[in-house]
Amino acid sequence: MAALELRSVELQIPRNNKDHHTEDLGSSKLILRRGQIFILTIVFSRPFQPQNDHLTFVAETALDGPEPTELLGTRATFLLVQTRPENVWSASDFMIDSNSLQVSIFSPASAVIGHYTLKLEISRGQGPEDDVYLPSETLLREYIMSDYGFVYKGQTHSISSRPWNYGQFEEDIIDICFEILNKSLYFLKNPSKDHSQRNNVVYVCRVVSAMINSNDDSGVLQGNWGEDYSQGTSPLEWNGSVAILRQWSARGGQPVKYGQCWVFASVMCTVMRCLGVPTRVVSNFHSAHNTDGNLTIDTYYDRTAEMLPAQRPDKIWNFHVWNECWMSRKDLPPGYNGWQVLDPTPQQTSSGLFCCGPASVKAIKEGDVHLPYDTPFVYAEVNADEVVWLFEDGQVREILAHNTSYIGKEISTKMVGSDERLDITNSYKYPEVRSSSKGRDGHSGGTGLWACGREQTSLWRALVNSGHLRTKQGSAVLEGSSEERSVFIKASWKLLEPRRNSSSLLDLLGSESFKDKPVRLQLHLARAPMWGQDLLLMLHVRGVPVRDRVQGPIGLTVRFCAQALLHGGGTRKPFWRHVVHLNVDFEKELQWPFLLPYSSYRDKLTDEKLIHVSGIAEVEETGQFILVLKDFSLEPPHLSIESYFRPFDFDTLFGDLVLLFEFQVFERAEVGKALNIHITITNTLMVPLSNCTMVLEGSGLINGQMTKDLGTLMVGHTIRIHLELYPIKAGPHQLQVLISSSEVKEIKGYKDIFIAAAPAS
Repeated sequence: MAALELRSVELQIPRNNKDHHTEDLGSSKLILRRGQIFILTIVFSRPFQPQNDHLTFVAETALDGPEPTELLGTRATFLLVQTRPENVWSASDFMIDSNSLQVSIFSPASAVIGHYTLKLEISRGQGPEDDVYLPSETLLREYIMSDYGFVYKGQTHSISSRPWNYGQFEEDIIDICFEILNKSLYFLKNPSKDHSQRNNVVYVCRVVSAMINSNDDSGVLQGNWGEDYSQGTSPLEWNGSVAILRQWSARGGQPVKYGQCWVFASVMCTVMRCLGVPTRVVSNFHSAHNTDGNLTIDTYYDRTAEMLPAQRPDKIWNFHVWNECWMSRKDLPPGYNGWQVLDPTPQQTSSGLFCCGPASVKAIKEGDVHLPYDTPFVYAEVNADEVVWLFEDGQVREILAHNTSYIGKEISTKMVGSDERLDITNSYKYPEVRSSSKGRDGHSGGTGLWACGREQTSLWRALVNSGHLRTKQGSAVLEGSSEERSVFIKASWKLLEPRRNSSSLLDLLGSESFKDKPVRLQLHLARAPMWGQDLLLMLHVRGVPVRDRVQGPIGLTVRFCAQALLHGGGTRKPFWRHVVHLNVDFEKELQWPFLLPYSSYRDKLTDEKLIHVSGIAEVEETGQFILVLKDFSLEPPHLSIESYFRPFDFDTLFGDLVLLFEFQVFERAEVGKALNIHITITNTLMVPLSNCTMVLEGSGLINGQMTKDLGTLMVGHTIRIHLELYPIKAGPHQLQVLISSSEVKEIKGYKDIFIAAAPAS
């Protein structure tokens, strides 16, 4: 299609001057009053196409003074939209007639008076022919134009949101994005070939995915999943992408220390949105890292309930964060367009580099793991099974649990036009059949050989893997199998059919460990887990009927163990153990409370404050073992910010930490006008908070970051802080605040603020 070119502009002076009651001032000039619309007719070289053609208007005044800027209110930049927003410069309500476009321009009542020039910039935007065409202005505003969002972290039963400043429209970010492309190994190897492929969104996404991490190249971020961040910044202490990208560029492409999955994904979101690719950040809870492609993650415990180091590099992340980019997939068969998974976190190589994707979300859901790129790896992240083993004397003794629906839960992203969380799990897989024995999140384990659901699927998989069963793709292995089981079978056949190795899982499926268990165990938190307090847990025991077993009391010895849980799914050495002896009557229930003291975990946890409590009950009569688990986080305080048209005091209570804020916002927040913030913080914890710092960030509100050292906040002590912000850009923005200390790393909050253009002086 030919480029859109400007031919002429008709100012419609008689009509506009009459509408603005300025016709008596003359008819040779366009003379307008503020707060009203005026009409222009623009003639182009061909018909204007809203889906493909983008128009940007720039109004400037004070041309004989300092350079016009938005800060001074002497410059305004605005796009052509269908519906006019309120009281800001805008171009809207357009009508197309052949090669002509009639458009309504609105100047706010606060516009600076003076002589203006109006410039028009023409660019070819997304359209049906564009590989990243997204046919919705609402979705474009969310996935390209929005410069802030949220990352979802925590546990499935306690998901927390953390604000993130993407800042893709900040000055110099577009230049840094092209610098990233120009430092890639593809460019360094063959610049001409690299440039020639930059019209291919699949290629560009793979380049960026590889360049966000630094495992192969001069990438943006260096990962660190240990606990020593003394040579850089803890991943928990980043507020946004801008500071990371600027630091990387300023240091000549030296990787920034440090990142973990949510930092990698958030920075990639900034880069892709800046380059015009609709992008969002996605969190997958209980995310598998399956290195050998067998769709099984193995974990190990000894009889004292201690979780042991993995025998293989497979793991289950508490949560893992990646990106989705919207695009057409012309390299795939029809039907796989739309959202595609890209993961810049360096987990495994793809075509020799640490990158991942794009993998079609539709292909993942349908089990089409043969399609590029890295679809088998992502499929396993949301669909693998967990097999829990009892490990003794250097070898596995029995299977404690076989969890078929534990992995790939609560897959989450930000809701369009809202600060709420959106669950998109059904985009990745069909509804799962819940296992009858759960083995996770407080429930006891032990899977029956003939249990319904995906236990049958896994038995089938084990048989195929060992060569005991030959099938043809698409054959009806399980009668009446659901869509989810059919997809799992299809993916398993494609991934596992060629191997036919012997399977220790198959050897143990019929072992004594799969006999019916005489009790069911559940482990719950009896009250909310507060950091700094003793933790109260409740063991719930229920006797159940077992075939061929004489009725009578059941004797149990239950050994508990608590360990610091690492983000990657592993654990530290135990910091607490507990043993109880119980007798449970046949078909009766028993509840047993116990405390995990604060003194036991105080200095034993990582910055993320995650705890893994495991218990193994030994049935005294039969020698059977029953596993019960509970993972939970001691949620850090959240920072809540409220705005008022006058100063106002309020309290926000998070556990034992009280944050008292007075947050003053002018009734009309404006560009260049002081935005006063008064913050009061009181520590009511039982321990001091040392090395406290506060960081404020927000594109359009602050140029870069504002940082303030707060020192040590003693028990019961209060500090008061007064800050002034001078907003830079008009429109919707988000102020983000991070308070960090040695004891609690991540206290975050945000406030959405609409900034009006500067008024006339």
